Amino acid sequence: MLLDNLEYITIENQTTDFPKHFHETFCISLIHKGIEQIDFKGHSLFSEAGSISITNPYEIHSNPITQCESQLKFDTIYISNDLMKYMLNGKNIRFVNRKINNEKANILFVSLKQALDINNPETIEFYLIQFIEILKSYSQEYEKEYATLNFNSFNRINNYIEDHIYDKFCLDKLSKMANINKFGFSKKFKTSTGMTPMNYILMKKIFSSKKIIVQDSNLTDIAYQYNFTDMAHFSKTFKRYVGLSPKKFQENNTI
Repeated sequence: MLLDNLEYITIENQTTDFPKHFHETFCISLIHKGIEQIDFKGHSLFSEAGSISITNPYEIHSNPITQCESQLKFDTIYISNDLMKYMLNGKNIRFVNRKINNEKANILFVSLKQALDINNPETIEFYLIQFIEILKSYSQEYEKEYATLNFNSFNRINNYIEDHIYDKFCLDKLSKMANINKFGFSKKFKTSTGMTPMNYILMKKIFSSKKIIVQDSNLTDIAYQYNFTDMAHFSKTFKRYVGLSPKKFQENNTI
């Protein structure tokens, strides 16, 4: 069921930067406290309390903290492109205006989050339809299909990373697969993706691990499964990319 792909998190008192990353979904955040900064290539977006910010699928961005004293607090709902298309009768959209100030949208966002809390499919669909109806006025039709990052000649590398996500990766081996020295490989990889190879791999590992965390998961086992040095390393990296520790994420998603 498409609604099963809906996910949300609550971040309270964010005080650390999120490094460059992307989501395979639309990432829609309602800011409750402080000012959120999103850095895209060539520009930044600032969203104050009471506004909604949006990033499109596969859109490289980072979230620096410029005012730690503000103790940034926000909720984020992740909507897959498949679900968005379904709700819009098969149309692809992308958001050009990524900041929304709309009181009705805020109310519907909160109602949708509450429906997700009680896991009532009918209520979720009811509020999701209304929420997307408002959001679409801030979007434009997108002729292309959202797809994974354009690696050009690095498709083989990307597939290798995904197929060996539990492994420990070596830059020398990856660069040899691309028939280039590791320094040239790192430069071209960052040009293609916006991230260094190792940061990209860490992001992929964390978002993969996030999908398998359930109520009875042994987090230490997961840390070693994904080849992190120890639980502390896994927890620190997880929080960098998700905003929560794996333990807190587990608690929030198994209530």
